[in-house]
Amino acid sequence: METLIPFALLCFTSFFTLTNPLGTMPVFLTMTQGMTDKERRSIVSRATLVSFITLMVFVFAGQFLFKFFGISTNGFRIAGGVIIFKIGFDMLQARYTPMKLKDEEIKTYADDISITPLGIPMLCGPGAIANAIVLMQDAHSFEMKGILIGTIALIYFLTFLILRASTRLVNILGETGNNVMMRLMGLILMVIAVECFVSGMKPILVDIIKEGCLEMIK
Repeated sequence: METLIPFALLCFTSFFTLTNPLGTMPVFLTMTQGMTDKERRSIVSRATLVSFITLMVFVFAGQFLFKFFGISTNGFRIAGGVIIFKIGFDMLQARYTPMKLKDEEIKTYADDISITPLGIPMLCGPGAIANAIVLMQDAHSFEMKGILIGTIALIYFLTFLILRASTRLVNILGETGNNVMMRLMGLILMVIAVECFVSGMKPILVDIIKEGCLEMIK
């Protein structure tokens, strides 16, 4: 239980910040401008479902991908830490925009924006995918794996609710409130990224030092 609660908190905070439904709200409203409430609800449902399924594929196929491409877990942790840190830094500057679209591009995507760009890469981007694979590697028991999967499902359910109520929430938070929330989430994300980077770099440095000491002994 002592390890499950911190792991659950790590899963929730990292995925909520990476998914960033609060930051996605203004972009979502822009892309669905002129649509009916029923059409928006349908788009949100498909987008969250597509994002969840995509992330689940990487959660369960992560080990296979590592073996197939010959990627080490520690190397992936370092790369994932860099990606997540960059996202967190952008959010700390309150300039995180998952995708910039022109008016004509919004009209092009209007028919089915639920898959792209809303689902991928806005709600399920490289940061979320990297985080999912790394956390699955850290889940050493069935309980931890269950917490990870359950947390991802909870995050996308909350994302669905937030985007459904996006019009009201944007009015309540305002631009200042949205920027403050974004900066706080960005700071949390940067701390998680540093931990991820260090946990990947430490074993590599230990191996290098050991090899160096062995060479000196010889």
